[in-house]
Amino acid sequence: MKQKPILSILLPAWLCLLAFTACDEEYITYKNPGKLAPVEGNPEYVMFADTLTTCMVEQQQKALPIVVASTVACDYDRTFGVEVVDQGSTAIEDFHYHLGSHTVTIPAGEMTACVEVFGHYENIGPEDELGFSLRLVMPEQLKWDLYKGWDQTKVALFKSCPFEIDSFTGWCVLTSQLLLDYPGTNTMYQRLIYTEKHPTEENHILVRNAFYDGYDIVLGFDPSNPAEPKLLMAGGQVLSDEQSVFGQVLGDNHILGGESPYYDSYFNACQSFAILWLQVYVEDLGSPYGTVGHFYNIMEWVSDEEADRLRREEGM
Repeated sequence: MKQKPILSILLPAWLCLLAFTACDEEYITYKNPGKLAPVEGNPEYVMFADTLTTCMVEQQQKALPIVVASTVACDYDRTFGVEVVDQGSTAIEDFHYHLGSHTVTIPAGEMTACVEVFGHYENIGPEDELGFSLRLVMPEQLKWDLYKGWDQTKVALFKSCPFEIDSFTGWCVLTSQLLLDYPGTNTMYQRLIYTEKHPTEENHILVRNAFYDGYDIVLGFDPSNPAEPKLLMAGGQVLSDEQSVFGQVLGDNHILGGESPYYDSYFNACQSFAILWLQVYVEDLGSPYGTVGHFYNIMEWVSDEEADRLRREEGM
Protein backbone atom coordinates (compact mmCIF):
# COMPACT_ATOMS: atom_id res chain seq x y z
CA MET A 1 0.00 0.00 0.00
CA LYS A 2 1.29 3.48 -0.74
CA GLN A 3 2.12 5.74 2.13
CA LYS A 4 0.14 8.94 2.28
CA PRO A 5 2.05 12.22 1.96
CA ILE A 6 2.67 13.91 5.32
CA LEU A 7 0.45 16.82 4.36
CA SER A 8 -2.44 14.49 3.61
CA ILE A 9 -2.16 13.07 7.12
CA LEU A 10 -1.93 16.43 8.85
CA LEU A 11 -4.64 18.26 6.91
CA PRO A 12 -7.67 16.12 7.95
CA ALA A 13 -6.64 16.41 11.61
CA TRP A 14 -6.21 20.17 11.23
CA LEU A 15 -9.61 20.48 9.53
CA CYS A 16 -11.20 18.47 12.34
CA LEU A 17 -9.67 20.87 14.86
CA LEU A 18 -11.20 23.80 12.99
CA ALA A 19 -14.56 22.08 12.93
CA PHE A 20 -14.39 21.33 16.64
CA THR A 21 -13.48 24.93 17.45
CA ALA A 22 -16.28 26.27 15.27
CA CYS A 23 -18.83 24.10 17.06
CA ASP A 24 -18.18 25.74 20.42
CA GLU A 25 -20.24 28.71 19.26
CA GLU A 26 -22.68 29.49 16.47
CA TYR A 27 -21.64 29.05 12.87
CA ILE A 28 -19.42 31.76 11.45
CA THR A 29 -21.37 34.60 9.87
CA TYR A 30 -20.01 36.30 6.77
CA LYS A 31 -20.15 39.86 5.55
CA ASN A 32 -21.69 40.08 2.08
CA PRO A 33 -22.28 36.32 1.89
CA GLY A 34 -23.28 36.53 -1.75
CA LYS A 35 -19.73 37.65 -2.57
CA LEU A 36 -17.96 34.93 -0.54
CA ALA A 37 -16.35 37.53 1.71
CA PRO A 38 -15.31 35.96 5.06
CA VAL A 39 -15.08 37.80 8.34
CA GLU A 40 -11.59 39.16 8.89
CA GLY A 41 -9.39 36.59 10.63
CA ASN A 42 -11.30 33.62 9.17
CA PRO A 43 -9.97 33.18 5.62
CA GLU A 44 -11.93 30.79 3.45
CA TYR A 45 -10.17 28.15 1.39
CA VAL A 46 -11.60 25.07 -0.33
CA MET A 47 -9.68 21.99 -1.40
CA PHE A 48 -9.77 18.21 -1.68
CA ALA A 49 -9.08 16.57 1.67
CA ASP A 50 -6.45 14.31 0.10
CA THR A 51 -4.27 14.39 -2.99
CA LEU A 52 -4.78 10.67 -3.67
CA THR A 53 -7.78 8.43 -3.03
CA THR A 54 -7.72 4.69 -3.68
CA CYS A 55 -11.14 3.32 -4.63
CA MET A 56 -11.91 -0.40 -4.57
CA VAL A 57 -14.63 -1.11 -7.13
CA GLU A 58 -16.85 -3.93 -5.90
CA GLN A 59 -19.38 -6.08 -7.74
CA GLN A 60 -22.28 -4.31 -6.04
CA GLN A 61 -21.93 -0.75 -7.29
CA LYS A 62 -21.83 1.89 -4.60
CA ALA A 63 -20.71 5.49 -4.39
CA LEU A 64 -17.02 6.01 -3.70
CA PRO A 65 -16.70 9.34 -1.85
CA ILE A 66 -13.98 11.90 -2.65
CA VAL A 67 -13.99 14.45 0.17
CA VAL A 68 -13.94 18.21 -0.46
CA ALA A 69 -13.19 20.38 2.59
CA SER A 70 -13.38 24.04 3.53
CA THR A 71 -11.47 25.88 6.25
CA VAL A 72 -14.68 27.52 7.49
CA ALA A 73 -18.42 26.91 7.69
CA CYS A 74 -20.68 29.39 5.90
CA ASP A 75 -24.30 30.36 6.49
CA TYR A 76 -25.20 29.54 2.88
CA ASP A 77 -24.71 26.68 0.43
CA ARG A 78 -21.56 26.73 -1.69
CA THR A 79 -21.52 24.93 -5.06
CA PHE A 80 -18.40 24.34 -7.14
CA GLY A 81 -17.76 22.66 -10.45
CA VAL A 82 -15.84 19.37 -10.67
CA GLU A 83 -14.02 18.58 -13.89
CA VAL A 84 -12.08 15.53 -15.03
CA VAL A 85 -8.46 16.26 -16.00
CA ASP A 86 -7.78 14.33 -19.19
CA GLN A 87 -4.00 14.65 -19.05
CA GLY A 88 -2.44 11.57 -17.48
CA SER A 89 -5.73 9.69 -17.08
CA THR A 90 -5.73 5.95 -17.77
CA ALA A 91 -9.40 5.48 -16.83
CA ILE A 92 -12.12 6.41 -19.32
CA GLU A 93 -15.08 8.37 -18.01
CA ASP A 94 -18.45 6.68 -18.62
CA PHE A 95 -16.65 3.39 -19.36
CA HIS A 96 -14.51 2.63 -16.32
CA TYR A 97 -16.36 5.04 -14.04
CA HIS A 98 -18.76 7.98 -13.91
CA LEU A 99 -19.32 10.87 -11.51
CA GLY A 100 -22.56 11.24 -9.65
CA SER A 101 -22.43 14.93 -10.55
CA HIS A 102 -19.98 17.40 -12.04
CA THR A 103 -20.74 19.78 -9.18
CA VAL A 104 -20.30 19.50 -5.43
CA THR A 105 -22.23 21.48 -2.81
CA ILE A 106 -21.03 22.19 0.72
CA PRO A 107 -24.29 22.80 2.63
CA ALA A 108 -24.77 25.82 4.87
CA GLY A 109 -23.17 25.28 8.24
CA GLU A 110 -20.99 22.43 6.95
CA MET A 111 -17.26 22.25 6.16
CA THR A 112 -17.17 19.14 3.95
CA ALA A 113 -18.98 17.50 1.07
CA CYS A 114 -18.28 14.55 -1.22
CA VAL A 115 -17.86 14.06 -4.93
CA GLU A 116 -19.35 10.64 -5.70
CA VAL A 117 -17.48 8.30 -8.05
CA PHE A 118 -19.13 5.12 -9.35
CA GLY A 119 -16.82 2.44 -10.74
CA HIS A 120 -17.99 0.13 -13.56
CA TYR A 121 -17.05 -3.29 -12.18
CA GLU A 122 -17.66 -5.22 -15.39
CA ASN A 123 -15.33 -2.97 -17.43
CA ILE A 124 -12.35 -3.16 -15.07
CA GLY A 125 -9.94 -6.08 -15.45
CA PRO A 126 -8.44 -7.87 -12.43
CA GLU A 127 -4.96 -6.58 -13.30
CA ASP A 128 -5.99 -3.06 -14.33
CA GLU A 129 -4.40 -0.14 -12.51
CA LEU A 130 -6.57 2.78 -13.58
CA GLY A 131 -6.46 6.39 -12.54
CA PHE A 132 -7.74 9.86 -13.29
CA SER A 133 -7.60 13.33 -11.76
CA LEU A 134 -10.33 15.73 -10.64
CA ARG A 135 -10.12 19.51 -10.38
CA LEU A 136 -12.36 21.94 -8.49
CA VAL A 137 -13.65 24.83 -10.57
CA MET A 138 -13.79 27.82 -8.22
CA PRO A 139 -12.51 31.38 -7.76
CA GLU A 140 -8.75 31.75 -7.39
CA GLN A 141 -9.08 33.39 -3.97
CA LEU A 142 -10.39 30.09 -2.56
CA LYS A 143 -7.15 28.26 -3.41
CA TRP A 144 -4.67 28.16 -0.54
CA ASP A 145 -1.04 28.77 -1.43
CA LEU A 146 0.04 26.76 1.61
CA TYR A 147 -1.57 23.68 0.02
CA LYS A 148 -0.80 24.50 -3.58
CA GLY A 149 -2.29 21.99 -5.98
CA TRP A 150 -4.89 20.67 -3.52
CA ASP A 151 -7.63 21.94 -5.82
CA GLN A 152 -6.84 18.69 -7.67
CA THR A 153 -6.82 15.08 -6.54
CA LYS A 154 -5.87 11.77 -8.09
CA VAL A 155 -8.25 8.83 -7.97
CA ALA A 156 -6.96 5.25 -8.36
CA LEU A 157 -9.42 2.50 -9.31
CA PHE A 158 -8.85 -1.17 -8.51
CA LYS A 159 -11.18 -4.11 -8.95
CA SER A 160 -12.22 -5.87 -5.74
CA CYS A 161 -13.60 -9.34 -6.40
CA PRO A 162 -15.87 -11.19 -3.95
CA PHE A 163 -13.87 -13.43 -1.62
CA GLU A 164 -14.36 -17.16 -2.10
CA ILE A 165 -12.28 -19.58 -0.06
CA ASP A 166 -12.38 -22.11 -2.92
CA SER A 167 -10.21 -19.75 -4.99
CA PHE A 168 -7.41 -20.46 -2.51
CA THR A 169 -7.63 -24.24 -2.46
CA GLY A 170 -5.96 -26.73 -4.76
CA TRP A 171 -2.51 -26.56 -6.31
CA CYS A 172 -0.35 -23.57 -5.49
CA VAL A 173 3.11 -22.42 -6.58
CA LEU A 174 5.13 -21.14 -3.62
CA THR A 175 8.06 -18.85 -4.38
CA SER A 176 9.95 -18.43 -1.13
CA GLN A 177 12.80 -16.25 0.07
CA LEU A 178 13.06 -18.61 3.03
CA LEU A 179 13.77 -21.55 0.70
CA LEU A 180 16.27 -19.44 -1.23
CA ASP A 181 18.23 -18.66 1.95
CA TYR A 182 17.60 -21.94 3.79
CA PRO A 183 16.80 -24.66 1.23
CA GLY A 184 17.27 -27.61 3.57
CA THR A 185 16.65 -30.69 1.47
CA ASN A 186 14.85 -28.67 -1.24
CA THR A 187 16.60 -28.18 -4.57
CA MET A 188 14.51 -25.16 -5.64
CA TYR A 189 13.20 -21.97 -4.05
CA GLN A 190 9.90 -22.67 -5.82
CA ARG A 191 7.70 -25.63 -4.97
CA LEU A 192 4.31 -26.97 -5.93
CA ILE A 193 2.17 -27.43 -2.83
CA TYR A 194 -1.45 -28.33 -2.13
CA THR A 195 -4.00 -26.42 -0.04
CA GLU A 196 -7.45 -27.38 1.24
CA LYS A 197 -10.19 -25.83 3.34
CA HIS A 198 -9.68 -26.08 7.06
CA PRO A 199 -12.18 -28.57 8.52
CA THR A 200 -13.31 -26.32 11.38
CA GLU A 201 -11.98 -22.77 10.95
CA GLU A 202 -13.97 -20.50 8.61
CA ASN A 203 -11.92 -18.70 5.93
CA HIS A 204 -8.83 -20.76 6.79
CA ILE A 205 -6.84 -23.26 4.73
CA LEU A 206 -4.43 -26.08 5.45
CA VAL A 207 -1.20 -25.81 3.48
CA ARG A 208 0.24 -29.27 3.07
CA ASN A 209 4.06 -29.62 3.14
CA ALA A 210 4.20 -25.85 3.02
CA PHE A 211 7.92 -25.03 3.12
CA TYR A 212 9.45 -28.37 4.02
CA ASP A 213 8.13 -31.90 3.56
CA GLY A 214 6.17 -33.28 6.48
CA TYR A 215 5.15 -29.93 7.97
CA ASP A 216 1.74 -28.33 7.33
CA ILE A 217 0.69 -24.80 8.26
CA VAL A 218 -2.64 -22.98 8.62
CA LEU A 219 -3.39 -19.65 6.92
CA GLY A 220 -6.43 -17.40 7.38
CA PHE A 221 -8.10 -14.77 5.21
CA ASP A 222 -9.71 -11.57 6.47
CA PRO A 223 -11.79 -10.02 3.62
CA SER A 224 -13.67 -7.55 5.87
CA ASN A 225 -11.96 -4.51 4.33
CA PRO A 226 -11.77 -4.85 0.51
CA ALA A 227 -9.10 -2.14 0.39
CA GLU A 228 -6.88 -4.08 2.79
CA PRO A 229 -7.52 -7.84 2.47
CA LYS A 230 -5.33 -9.51 5.10
CA LEU A 231 -3.58 -12.85 5.05
CA LEU A 232 -3.23 -14.28 8.55
CA MET A 233 -0.80 -16.78 10.03
CA ALA A 234 -0.80 -17.44 13.75
CA GLY A 235 2.62 -17.64 15.36
CA GLY A 236 4.17 -20.76 16.81
CA GLN A 237 3.55 -23.00 13.78
CA VAL A 238 6.27 -25.55 13.14
CA LEU A 239 7.90 -25.15 9.72
CA SER A 240 10.57 -27.85 10.06
CA ASP A 241 13.09 -29.37 12.41
CA GLU A 242 16.34 -27.43 12.81
CA GLN A 243 18.72 -30.22 11.90
CA SER A 244 17.26 -30.69 8.41
CA VAL A 245 17.48 -26.99 7.56
CA PHE A 246 20.34 -25.54 9.62
CA GLY A 247 22.45 -28.67 9.93
CA GLN A 248 22.53 -28.16 13.69
CA VAL A 249 20.16 -27.79 16.63
CA LEU A 250 20.10 -24.32 18.21
CA GLY A 251 16.98 -24.55 20.36
CA ASP A 252 14.46 -27.35 20.83
CA ASN A 253 14.85 -28.59 17.23
CA HIS A 254 11.75 -26.72 15.99
CA ILE A 255 11.81 -23.93 13.42
CA LEU A 256 8.74 -21.81 14.13
CA GLY A 257 6.90 -19.28 12.00
CA GLY A 258 4.09 -16.74 11.95
CA GLU A 259 3.12 -13.60 10.08
CA SER A 260 5.66 -10.80 10.39
CA PRO A 261 4.69 -7.93 12.71
CA TYR A 262 6.69 -5.51 10.56
CA TYR A 263 5.32 -6.15 7.06
CA ASP A 264 1.76 -6.60 5.76
CA SER A 265 0.63 -9.97 4.44
CA TYR A 266 -2.31 -9.81 2.04
CA PHE A 267 -4.20 -11.62 -0.72
CA ASN A 268 -5.80 -10.78 -4.06
CA ALA A 269 -9.23 -12.35 -4.60
CA CYS A 270 -9.32 -11.40 -8.29
CA GLN A 271 -6.03 -13.05 -9.23
CA SER A 272 -5.89 -15.79 -6.60
CA PHE A 273 -2.51 -15.01 -5.13
CA ALA A 274 -1.23 -14.12 -1.68
CA ILE A 275 1.82 -12.42 -0.22
CA LEU A 276 3.06 -13.84 3.08
CA TRP A 277 5.67 -12.01 5.11
CA LEU A 278 6.90 -14.79 7.36
CA GLN A 279 8.72 -14.31 10.65
CA VAL A 280 10.93 -17.31 11.37
CA TYR A 281 12.36 -17.93 14.83
CA VAL A 282 13.65 -20.57 17.22
CA GLU A 283 12.69 -21.26 20.83
CA ASP A 284 14.21 -23.43 23.52
CA LEU A 285 11.42 -25.19 25.40
CA GLY A 286 9.10 -22.22 24.98
CA SER A 287 11.68 -19.52 25.73
CA PRO A 288 12.82 -17.22 22.90
CA TYR A 289 16.18 -18.21 21.47
CA GLY A 290 16.51 -16.01 18.42
CA THR A 291 14.88 -14.69 15.23
CA VAL A 292 16.09 -16.20 11.98
CA GLY A 293 14.56 -13.39 9.89
CA HIS A 294 11.56 -12.04 8.01
CA PHE A 295 11.03 -13.66 4.61
CA TYR A 296 8.93 -12.66 1.56
CA ASN A 297 6.81 -15.41 0.02
CA ILE A 298 4.46 -15.46 -2.99
CA MET A 299 1.66 -18.01 -3.28
CA GLU A 300 -0.05 -18.37 -6.69
CA TRP A 301 -2.92 -20.81 -7.15
CA VAL A 302 -2.97 -22.69 -10.46
CA SER A 303 -5.26 -25.14 -12.25
CA ASP A 304 -4.79 -28.90 -12.16
CA GLU A 305 -3.64 -28.75 -15.78
CA GLU A 306 -0.98 -26.13 -15.00
CA ALA A 307 0.17 -28.15 -12.00
CA ASP A 308 0.63 -31.22 -14.26
CA ARG A 309 2.67 -29.12 -16.70
CA LEU A 310 4.88 -27.76 -13.94
CA ARG A 311 5.60 -31.26 -12.69
CA ARG A 312 6.46 -32.50 -16.18
CA GLU A 313 8.36 -29.54 -17.56
CA GLU A 314 9.73 -27.78 -14.48
CA GLY A 315 10.27 -30.75 -12.20
CA MET A 316 8.27 -29.27 -9.34
